Amino acid sequence: MPQTYLSNSSPSPSCVTHTFQKPCLHSTSYYPSFQVGSRPWFQNKRSERRVRNNGYNNSSNKIKAVAASEQAEKKTVKVKATITVQLTVGGVFSDLSLERGADDITDLLGKSLLLELVSATLNPKTKTEKDTIKGYAHRTFQLVDKVKYEAEFEVPHSFGEIGAIFVENEHHKEMYITDVEFKGFPTEGLKRIRGEKLIELRGNGEGERKKFERIYDYDVYNDIGDPDSNIDLKRPVLGGEQNPYPRRCRTGRPRSKTDPLSEERSDSVYVPRDECFSEVKQLTFSTKAVYSVLHGLVPSLQTAILDKDLGFPVFSAIDDLFNEGVELPILKGKGLIRNIIPRLVKFVKDTENDILRFETPATMDRDRFFWFRDEEFARQTLAGLNPCCIELITEWPLKSKLDPAIYGPAESAITTEIVEQAIRGFMTVEEAIKQKKLFILDYHDLLLPVVEKVRELEGRTLYGSRTVFFLNSDSTLRPIAIELTRPPINGEPQWKEVFTPAWHSTSVWLWRLAKAHVLAHDSGYHQLVSHWLRTHCATEPYIIATNRQLSAMHPIYRLLHPHFRYTMEINALAREALINANGTIESSFSPGKYSILLSSIAYDKQWQFDLQALPADLINRGLAVEDPNAPHGLKLTIEDYPYANDGLVLWDTIKGWVTDYVNHYYSEPGQVQSDNELQAWWEEIRTVGHGDKKDEPWWPVLKTEEDLVQIVTTIVWITSGHHAAVNFGQYHYAGYFPNRPTITRCNVPTEDPTDSEWELFLEKPEATLLNTFPSQIQATAVMTVLDILSTHSPDEEYLGETLEPSWAEDPKIKSSFEKFKGKLIELEGIVDERNADRTLKNRNGAGIVPYELLKPISEPGVTGKGVPYSISI
Repeated sequence: MPQTYLSNSSPSPSCVTHTFQKPCLHSTSYYPSFQVGSRPWFQNKRSERRVRNNGYNNSSNKIKAVAASEQAEKKTVKVKATITVQLTVGGVFSDLSLERGADDITDLLGKSLLLELVSATLNPKTKTEKDTIKGYAHRTFQLVDKVKYEAEFEVPHSFGEIGAIFVENEHHKEMYITDVEFKGFPTEGLKRIRGEKLIELRGNGEGERKKFERIYDYDVYNDIGDPDSNIDLKRPVLGGEQNPYPRRCRTGRPRSKTDPLSEERSDSVYVPRDECFSEVKQLTFSTKAVYSVLHGLVPSLQTAILDKDLGFPVFSAIDDLFNEGVELPILKGKGLIRNIIPRLVKFVKDTENDILRFETPATMDRDRFFWFRDEEFARQTLAGLNPCCIELITEWPLKSKLDPAIYGPAESAITTEIVEQAIRGFMTVEEAIKQKKLFILDYHDLLLPVVEKVRELEGRTLYGSRTVFFLNSDSTLRPIAIELTRPPINGEPQWKEVFTPAWHSTSVWLWRLAKAHVLAHDSGYHQLVSHWLRTHCATEPYIIATNRQLSAMHPIYRLLHPHFRYTMEINALAREALINANGTIESSFSPGKYSILLSSIAYDKQWQFDLQALPADLINRGLAVEDPNAPHGLKLTIEDYPYANDGLVLWDTIKGWVTDYVNHYYSEPGQVQSDNELQAWWEEIRTVGHGDKKDEPWWPVLKTEEDLVQIVTTIVWITSGHHAAVNFGQYHYAGYFPNRPTITRCNVPTEDPTDSEWELFLEKPEATLLNTFPSQIQATAVMTVLDILSTHSPDEEYLGETLEPSWAEDPKIKSSFEKFKGKLIELEGIVDERNADRTLKNRNGAGIVPYELLKPISEPGVTGKGVPYSISI
């Protein structure tokens, strides 16, 4: 979507306001510039462009820019339009074809683009639309990546304010217009045009959406399954009373022939045209990278690895993935795949074959045995890939909230005696809880209800689990007990067992196997809840509501827009090939076909909008308490908590920028509550986008500037900081899969073992662990996908990096943004300083990868740092 800004080249006028103190939304400059891009890709078609002007108004407020008196006396006004066209790979300037030659001639004749100005007001006498004003734009000059066109108009003063622009492309190929800038034309807010355009963007809820359309509407998740292909690929609809879930963008595809509740799948998934990837993004990620991995490389692995159940015979075979690689069969378009993902696919000249060879993850590169150590297992709950699940234990004994008549006895098998033996008389459990020393990673109640169903699937198992940690005096955690629980199954009673660190070989290996199961649970929760649900999935309704209810001129639209870049398209790709039936998640993660259903269960039981704010999340998990004398107003329960330490600096930085911005546009009491667009936006998010939770009491109200700041800051945090923390470390921490196996295929040996299983465990426990790990195809498929998902695109936009043109034209907003950018630069230094501090043992030490996931800026590639504006991968 376009951005509005005003030209600095003209003098400032006087401005008259009614309710608002800020007379001009983006600047005090007189001549406005309209950056147009409502549907920027078009070919030989007339495309309507809504004007983005310098007036913000809603039903009760209006802002007017008044022309200078001598300007008003003129019968006509000379208006100059400058159109910027971005050079694209497949656009007008992409080749030397006959069509390109014809387009060059069109440019030479000065008839490249036909612009038609539409008045925002009716003829006062006839009450009909005024005649439009037409003019051709001619090519003036070309920059490195842009081409400029200019057009001049003689506009009668009676024409009034400009309401819309029609643009007709006279070339043979589509082009991408980044902005249209007008100089010499006074304008004001256009209530009617805004309202009409929002209605158009909402659509009518009917018909199948076309690729070129810009319709934002809601639907349930009924396109994950593919029952027409195979009835076993039928999946439940997510969204509604039975399976609560956020809403996605409606595509309007026909219903499945086999299951009328499901939507028919197709080769591509509709997203509104404005949400599509840029060409640079497409070349480095979209249809070229992930599509090549999911539709080309992963299927080729299945061909290369014939036995889908084949595991790794020895640990050195896992190392060979980084040293030798996997030889790939001849692929259609293999050269394209090799060029797109050279990190992964190498060409070997001697054999003329392609090899899938993985880069050594940073964690393994520093310490190849990092995954084996208990202290690293504990450290990663605070500074790893999923640092947002550990909780303080406040009640003892531990008890399940599930129905004991169905799932067995509720009380945990982790007893007081077990814990006190582990902490060796240092203190009692009662004292440890009082001093906030005991913490838990609790996947018991979430997973236990699906254990029986998962165990019916071939080649996988599941438990409910609890892992208890003790906080040492130096802020490090020590794991002291793991409980694995199986509910009553097939007439067998509930089974549960507690495993602890030990000094006898049998107990040591049982502890290692128990850790593997917990890590698989954590991997699944991370991917399905911390990552997919809390960021990608929960954000899509915000994007839809913002486009349906807030005009592109609205200040909150403009503030949020950079944080929604590419998210809807990456979500569509995920539904197409990642979270879909039999996709990578289902094939390679423990919950299998119940994976996305599990995220629905988590949404129902755990998701709250107010707890998506980092401070509220930390307080809710017992990891912080409010303290006005502490940094950020919070006292952390674990002082050295890298995710929280860096995250709170970033949270405060974001909140400071949002506060300045909101206070600039809502400077008087009552303005937030009287802003009808804003109120409709928040109402739709709550009652439609997240409608399955519309009656929950925890939804924030939107009455004051403080309410708006908190809501917007929460959305911005989730799309930037939280997503970065759980996404860009994926290859670092899970690229060597023994550190974070995504699936466990065998039960622990002590759960009803056969004689042969117990004998194998005693004779070669390493083989039992390898059999528990993912198969070769599961491991390599996940490693391939994680490499791509951890990669920053060359066109990535990082927080604070780019000043929006409209912000640059408003001195106060520009100053606030520069302060925001300065704080982010400070955070870079803070992170470096903390990582160099030897007293901070959760981020500094022998073989430890520094915690940089919330470091704002990154170079392209797999870097383990960088906070983009949006969920763009």
